[in-house]
Amino acid sequence: MDTIKKIWKLLEQVPDPEIPVLSVVDLGVVRKVNLNNDEIEITITPTYSGCPAMNQFEDDIKSYLQKNGFQKVIIKTIYSPAWTSDWLTEKAKEKLEQYGIAPPVEKTTDKHFILGKQPTVRCPQCKSTNTKMISQFGSTACKALYQCNDCKEPFDYFKCL
Repeated sequence: MDTIKKIWKLLEQVPDPEIPVLSVVDLGVVRKVNLNNDEIEITITPTYSGCPAMNQFEDDIKSYLQKNGFQKVIIKTIYSPAWTSDWLTEKAKEKLEQYGIAPPVEKTTDKHFILGKQPTVRCPQCKSTNTKMISQFGSTACKALYQCNDCKEPFDYFKCL
């Protein structure tokens, strides 16, 4: 297997420290993998500026690659283009819902998002769309707190960012 492909496969095993069912690849945080002789350079983008998980991302990526035989690992953080929830893979959205977090239901280019209107969010427990936002902020800044009007369960919604 090509070395770069092998590294991407390994990165698919590095979990997001805040949502462990997602990998750093699922999340879209890993932007590029470069190989320069025996040095691996991983380019990442934070989900938002000031994201408290960034140091953990770096440490986890480095240690996992080193554990798998890649000793010289450099992590490069870029801020442009800014991360967007559009970078979540479809697999990531499915994993989020199975985990109990409603995935983003729109793209950042969608009219509703641009106009600032609340999207119709499906409850990850009972699949009802009869839901309401309780708070702009959920368990982390990238999530909003919703409640299902049918099953009455509260849940996080991964915001379209």
